[in-house]
Amino acid sequence: MIAIARFEVSLGHSAQFRAELEVAKDALAECVGYIDGSIGQNLDEPSLWVLMTRWENVGSYRRALSAMRSKLEAIPVLARAIDEPGAYE
Repeated sequence: MIAIARFEVSLGHSAQFRAELEVAKDALAECVGYIDGSIGQNLDEPSLWVLMTRWENVGSYRRALSAMRSKLEAIPVLARAIDEPGAYE
């Protein structure tokens, strides 16, 4: 299962936001079922960012979002994502 969260962030906040995405990714990476993840900044529109994570299955991803560290460190960042579907099989 692939989870994709896209964000729009002003260029002046890019460095800080990347650090926040790293913390969120690290929190999710501790969870059972996490396979890998990556962070990217759009080459054509540098205000656009993505956090992509891969999971063993959708249940693993959903349980990861309920983990305490995820609630404290990942959810506040993910809540700022562009409102669009982001779970893919």
